[in-house]
Order: sequence, then C-alpha cells, then structure tokens
Amino acid sequence: MEKVRVRFAPSPTGSLHIGGARTALFNWLFARKHNGTFVLRLEDTDLLRSSTEASLGIIEGLQWLGLDWDEGPDKGGSFGPYRQSERLPIYNKYLDKLIANNMAYYCFCSSEELQQEKELARNQKRDYKYSGRCKQLSADEIQERLKQGLHPVIRLKVPNSGTTVVYDLIRGNVEFSNALLDDFIIAKSDGWPTYNFAVVVDDASMEITHVIRAEEHLSNTPKQLLIYEALGLKPPSFAHASMILAPDRRKLSKRHGATSVQEFRDEGYLPEALLNYLALLGWSSGEDRDLWSLDELIQEFSLNNISRSPAVYDIEKLTWMNGHYLGNSNAERLLNLVSTQGEMPKYLAEYPREYLLQALDLVGNRAKTLNEIPTAIQYFCEDVDSYDAKGVAKHFKKENAVDILNAVIDIVENCPQFEAADIEALLRQQAETMQLKAAALIHPTRLALSGRTNTPGLFEVMEILGRERCLQRLKKAVVYVQG
Repeated sequence: MEKVRVRFAPSPTGSLHIGGARTALFNWLFARKHNGTFVLRLEDTDLLRSSTEASLGIIEGLQWLGLDWDEGPDKGGSFGPYRQSERLPIYNKYLDKLIANNMAYYCFCSSEELQQEKELARNQKRDYKYSGRCKQLSADEIQERLKQGLHPVIRLKVPNSGTTVVYDLIRGNVEFSNALLDDFIIAKSDGWPTYNFAVVVDDASMEITHVIRAEEHLSNTPKQLLIYEALGLKPPSFAHASMILAPDRRKLSKRHGATSVQEFRDEGYLPEALLNYLALLGWSSGEDRDLWSLDELIQEFSLNNISRSPAVYDIEKLTWMNGHYLGNSNAERLLNLVSTQGEMPKYLAEYPREYLLQALDLVGNRAKTLNEIPTAIQYFCEDVDSYDAKGVAKHFKKENAVDILNAVIDIVENCPQFEAADIEALLRQQAETMQLKAAALIHPTRLALSGRTNTPGLFEVMEILGRERCLQRLKKAVVYVQG
C-alpha cells in the first residue's frame, strides 16, 4: 500500500457532533494503523456561515477526544494552507486550467433566465437540467460580457451519456448515469469554488490517498470523479461509512440526545468512553465484545469491517461504557476531572484532598457520569438533613429502631481501632447478641449516616466518615426516630 494520507475536513459552521467525530475517528484509526498521516483541513469557504468560534470548537473537541493530527491549520505542513479560505490562488490555477483546456466554461445566465428554464421543464413534466446555452458563447462574446462587469459562474462540461463508477471500499462499485447530471457549477459568481471542486483540488494537491467519510457524501462522488478526470488527476480511494440513525431509526437529531462533543464532556462523559462507543457505530472486529482501548482499536481497525447498514445511536450503551471507564479510573484522576467539571460544589472545595480521595475510592465505580460524583460523595462532606422516605418506612418505623441505633452508637463509641474490619466484627457480634440478622443493624445505620438506602460498603463508609461524624449522625437519627 502507498503511504497513507487521510483527512478530516469539517466545515466550521457549527459544533463537532458525533457523526463528524466518528468520521474523524475512523480516519485517525486508519492513519495510525498504517503509520500514515492524518490531516485536519477546515473547509471554510462558506464565508457567511463559517466562524472562528466554530473552528476553535472543532479543534477543541478533537483535542479533548485525543485525536491528534499530523498536519493542519495550527501545525502547518508541506501541503498547506489548511484552511480553504486561504487557498483561493490554488483553486484559480486549476479553474484556469479547465477553461484553457475547454473542459469548463463561463456561464452568464441570470437567475431570472435559469428560473425560466426550470419553469419550462416543469411545464413539460421533465427533470430540470441546465440547457448549456452559455457553452456556445464565442471567445469574443465572453470577453465582451466580462468587460461589461458581469460576474459569471464556471460550469464543468459533463458528458451526457455513459456512467461514472464509484469504486467504494465499503459498498463495492456504485454506478451513476451521467445523463442525470447537468453541467454543474464549480465556481460561484463571487469567485469562490463550490464544495465539489474545492474538495477535489484539496485532496489531489494534498496527496490524500483515502477519503473516508459519511454515506451522505456518496451522491457527491460522481461529480468529484468527473472533476478529477477533467483535470487529469488520479482520484483517491473512497470509503463511505453508513449513516447513524436515532433509536426510532429516523435521522439523528438533537432531540435524540445527539449533542456536540463538548456537551458530552460537560455532561460528564470521558473521552475514552465516547471514542470506544463511536468506534462501534458501524464498525465491528467480528468479536463479541464492546470494550476496546485505543491501542486495540488501532490494531484491529479495518475498512473491510465497516458495515453498509446504518448504525443506531444508543445513549444507554454509551452511559454504561462511561460507567465502566469511570470505575477503572483512579481516585486522583476522578478528583481532577470533577474539579474542572464546571463549578465545583462548595462542600468538595472545603475538604482535604486526601479525605476526598478516600471517598472517591469507594463511590467512583458506582457513578455513570462525572456529574454524578459530587452527589455520590455528598454525604461524606455534608450533614444529613433528610432521609429516604422508603428507607424511613422500612427501617426507622420499626419498634426496635431506637434500640438498634443506640446499640450501634455503643459500638462506635467503644470500637478500639475505628477501622472497617473491626467495626464489622463488633456489629455482627452485636446482632447475634440481639438475636437479629446483621442486616437489621446495617440498613438503619446506613440510612442514619447517609440519608440513603444504597451506598458502598457500610463499614468502609464508617471508617472514612470517622468516629465523631458517625456518632453525631447516629444520635441525630435517634432524635428523628423518637419524633
């Protein structure tokens, strides 16, 4: 295989969403698998809709995901510039070549004239195609109109017979009839190239070997191949990944939770979880497994294993994956991430780092997102002011609830080494003395100390809370139960 060069070429008119992020990931994996080059190119010729803010957002999203690029706007390279808005002289050189070789022509038709053609086609009940009348203009007629200050578009001369075949590495050969195309515009009247022309020039001049992109671009590919042919350039290999659908199998939109990469970050998802999830949207190694590290994905990734069928977006699966990666993150990392996850709750900021790390060691594997962690460890840092209603009915309304809580208070006061193993041994011994199951003491104690019915191991929780805090909360619970 020739030296692999791939690119991710977003239009900076909005945020980096999961479809674009998946495209970037597939290109990045392919480049890293083959020791190739991953290029970031910003297609910002839509001057009205493109923005610096969107460009920075795309770069920020890729950086957060850890998808580093080898060439791009901020890194440079031998094939720049890497912003289309800075490449107009390059496009003009190729446009001039097409005009000189009679492969393209100036079109001076006004919008009114084109509208008349469309109405005629509608009245004759046929599909509209540009008539090509400007193709017949002589050189003198063209020069005269240019002198008049008219600003033409440039159209490619398209054969009106035969087929254009897209050799797709995922879908096989896809044929398109040339008769369905008209002489389409490759440069607008303001002098800027259209998408299809600019992308061909960019990919050819940047020596891109493989174009891996979304299925929605497949319909553009025959036009691009005709441009390659007119310019005498070798096209890259194409691979069009399947669409990503919503759970109801409709087009994915924001109402389905398809948010930007930064929104996933702000909602408490980890980059490795999102990357793992995105890789499985349309790709499979053939193994029955869901969890993959980046190194494993690089090793296994192949265009041959990208499905032709649409992938279905499933936020529940992503959240499950995120919980797995949170559970495998150490407390130091979790605390650092939580500390930068928006405004840190006051109760976290007031406690020693070592104490918070102990708490996170317990609760980190129970959270599904980073945003759940402050709430998960809240009872380690704040007094309990309320109790779970179902827990109260089940554990505090029993006739012996006060006796149980007082028995636990006695254990806490007299436990020589206030450590989990010693606390557990004394509590189980006390349960036997009272002829109760250990659970009869454990559940009301958990409710008294946390206000909750579900926490990590009670005895580890008690050790971290410490003797004095446990006593204060148990005595408070006794008062609550006594009413």
